[in-house]
Amino acid sequence: MSASNPIIEQRPLLVDPAHPGLADLEPVLARVYAARGIEDLTQLGRRLQELLPDTHMKGVDAAVTRLVRALEQREKILIVGDFDCDGATSTTVALLGLRMLGAAQVDYLVPNRFEYGYGLSPEIVEVAAQGQPDLVITVDNGISSIEGVARARELGIDVIVTDHHLAGAELPDACAIVNPNQPGCDFVAKSTCGVGVIFYVLIALRRALNEQGWFNGHPPNLATLLDLVALGTVADVVPLERNNRALVWQGLQRIRAGQAHPGLLALIEVSGRRRDRIVASDLGFAIAPRLNAAGRLEDMSIGIECLLEENYDRALEMARSLDDLNRERRGIEQEMQQQALELLGQLSLNDRELPFGLCLYDEYWHQGVIGILASRIKERVHRPVIAFAPGDEGEIKGSARSINGFHIRDGLDAVAAKHPGLLKKFGGHAMAAGLTIAAEDLSAFSTAFDAEVRRQLQPEDLTQRILTDGILPEAAFSMELAEALRDAGPWGHQFPEPLFEGRFHLLQQRIVGQRHLKLVVMPEGGTLALDAIAFNVDTLVWPDESVQRVRLVYRLDVNEFRGQRSLQLMVDWIGAEG
Repeated sequence: MSASNPIIEQRPLLVDPAHPGLADLEPVLARVYAARGIEDLTQLGRRLQELLPDTHMKGVDAAVTRLVRALEQREKILIVGDFDCDGATSTTVALLGLRMLGAAQVDYLVPNRFEYGYGLSPEIVEVAAQGQPDLVITVDNGISSIEGVARARELGIDVIVTDHHLAGAELPDACAIVNPNQPGCDFVAKSTCGVGVIFYVLIALRRALNEQGWFNGHPPNLATLLDLVALGTVADVVPLERNNRALVWQGLQRIRAGQAHPGLLALIEVSGRRRDRIVASDLGFAIAPRLNAAGRLEDMSIGIECLLEENYDRALEMARSLDDLNRERRGIEQEMQQQALELLGQLSLNDRELPFGLCLYDEYWHQGVIGILASRIKERVHRPVIAFAPGDEGEIKGSARSINGFHIRDGLDAVAAKHPGLLKKFGGHAMAAGLTIAAEDLSAFSTAFDAEVRRQLQPEDLTQRILTDGILPEAAFSMELAEALRDAGPWGHQFPEPLFEGRFHLLQQRIVGQRHLKLVVMPEGGTLALDAIAFNVDTLVWPDESVQRVRLVYRLDVNEFRGQRSLQLMVDWIGAEG
């Protein structure tokens, strides 16, 4: 939870809540949809029939042509994935989908982040070549793998790149590139993540094979992969625009119906979630971290094998191992976060004196956890943050997280252009990126990065702004509304879960689970006592028995405990009122 004092504003209405398409909805829900530009429920995009066609996705025809040949000639296909949740689900979907479509020999390889780093590097191509594949398919990576693709071609291995990351000035010389963010691609859903891209390739491949009579009129149902597509889409925090909402909604429906893959169901069990009530935020905050822990601390193959496992009992054993890794990851992260906060404290800087672009480094930090660390510090100081950890041979590796208004990948590109040779490699998105620099260049890079952030942002941009859906009347605090909002999603990035704000009398407060603040509050002017909980509070500030009134930013939620269900406010921000 952020320690800063944000500006809290009501989200503007983009359409009239009284629009005929919203007329039959509960008024609060109608207002929520109106603030997200929904004026008709058909715009929610929940049906598979509403998915954008793959025909506008550049490179998909060339990819399908090469894949058809691979299947017809029973070639050896190797999937090269990434070591995060999108990469794991992309790899799993590619494997399962190609096997469903008749691939005779298909296997996977995920680079160990500590040995080979990210993407199809020349070094990982040498490892791949030991298995003598005829075709390599990258998933969730490859658009920047110029040297790796070139090395594969030298070895006589064809490469199909499927990716969604932003392209650089040069593209790899692959036999096909499928990436909605490559130059000249007319596919409008630019926010499709890696698992979504490979799912689209499989759809196009199935259609081409079906037209050739490959399935004797009975093509396989690729919709059985949508639980994994939903997981990867939510985990990668891509915008949930209409097309992504359809993928996620359909995946959630399969999970709720018990039609998910055993490994995903096992991960849901070990995370303490209910399969029949799963929502998008559960995928992002409970399931994805357990998969990511494998890639952060050991090898993502553990997570992929869990998702591939067909026997539930064996999958549950793997899920428990992933849960143990996640506990270890949390311990490392908490220790690193405390060190980072102590480092900030030693600088004795107030918010005005902090760099606009903040770089942090410790020689003992863990490469696999610096991304989460950067995110946590960014939440506290509300500015772009890069956390660095030791790499190999005098290098340090950084993981960057940004705020609205500063495109972190483009910012790094600008630094690289102004200071040639300062960045050895980098890549990423608007809000997250990775980079490698020489350890001796940390000071120079920190100065250059701060200067670039200052060039693009004003001081007022460093004050967090929280957009809410307004103040709820006391009559709206009901289980019925909480359930309606829960089922009105899927909610996610750029289609945010409804947030409300208000002032409350603070009746009770206590710490539970080390850092969580359990509250009982009453709306000002009301008579209804409500349970609330704020996670990961600053225990130097809370609880505070002198505080009797608070301002809260919260979500309505249904708490389930020992078979009892009750209304609960999930607090995103809490501030003491005089």
